[in-house]
Amino acid sequence: MKIDAAIVGIGASPFGRFLPESQLGLMAKAFKAALADAGLERSDIDGLSTHMGSPLGVDYDRVAEAFGLDIRYVNQSWLHGRFVTNALQHAALAVSAGLADVVACVTGISFTRERDLLGGPGDMEGMREEGGTHGEAPTYGLTAPAGGAALSMQRYMHLYGGTSEKLAAVPMQIRQHALLNPDAFMKEPLTLEKHQAARMVVDPLRLYDCCLMTDGAVVLLVTTTERARDLKQKPVRIASMQGIRSGRNEFIFAPPGLGINQQPVSDIRARPVDQEIYARSGIDRGAVKGLYTYDAFAPLPLFVLERFGFCGAGEALDFVQGGTIGPGGKLPLNTHGGLLSEAHVAGWNHLREMVRQLRGEAGPRQIPGADVLQWATCWGDSVLLAA
Repeated sequence: MKIDAAIVGIGASPFGRFLPESQLGLMAKAFKAALADAGLERSDIDGLSTHMGSPLGVDYDRVAEAFGLDIRYVNQSWLHGRFVTNALQHAALAVSAGLADVVACVTGISFTRERDLLGGPGDMEGMREEGGTHGEAPTYGLTAPAGGAALSMQRYMHLYGGTSEKLAAVPMQIRQHALLNPDAFMKEPLTLEKHQAARMVVDPLRLYDCCLMTDGAVVLLVTTTERARDLKQKPVRIASMQGIRSGRNEFIFAPPGLGINQQPVSDIRARPVDQEIYARSGIDRGAVKGLYTYDAFAPLPLFVLERFGFCGAGEALDFVQGGTIGPGGKLPLNTHGGLLSEAHVAGWNHLREMVRQLRGEAGPRQIPGADVLQWATCWGDSVLLAA
């Protein structure tokens, strides 16, 4: 089926820690802002897509009831940040198939209210028979989601070299982007000295290699390209998509072949590059002006750069040195500050920023000539957005 979908409205609540509003209250602010942005009415919304339900967020039925919506299409997935792409893809598929006219992708979450769910005795997923979904192994004391990313980076550095000082280039450059964004939670520069002086969380990840724990909401509105032409804002077209990867060769925080958890060990330098997203659209990777990715931990952007062929396998640590992914760099990455420096809104803040960039509304963060941007994750799913 040909995808015929565009993002026509974006809205967000304030971002912060221990905000007084409930998740539903934050989402209401973002929802109203998205409607106003698109020039749509509440009655125009007939679809909902979300991946962050209760208790971190709000389930779809509560949203429909509280906002007075008449919904005929719903998608709600497993409560994990990794399904942000999946939620947007469901919205695009729904409007393309005529299952809904306008789908609201809704997320309102509070990590500061519900932080006991992530790591420690309150994290029930860590007690699955095969361990937690991020590599948690509570019987060995590894209870934090950072554990899986740390193990992957340890293994990567053992095989291909690298140091904590070189890894620091990722959060440092993302912080440079954040300093140009008034919405960003982190307001101070991050130097190498400050990064190296920070406490170790799980070796080799230091404090600034780990994402923020914040509260906030973002809403995106998706409709067909035909309807989008009649609305208030310049539409941002969903040009191509590819789905999340899973299987014995996949671990959420590691490239295939690295040998983490159940992965077989192979030389990742011999791994084929993920090309489906480009082949499906006819848009070459070289046309991508900016890259956006789920930067929950500093190693993850490295694995994305390699998986999608922006640099060779085993070469990402060298690729990101010298300002490559920072403001004015060869490949700006997470120009709003990402999960590491703007806020943790499960990736929706990244998609909001991509829309602003493609509309030319990013102010001092604006990427010159931005007409194709890519959202991609180290677990393999991706979306190309085009002006």
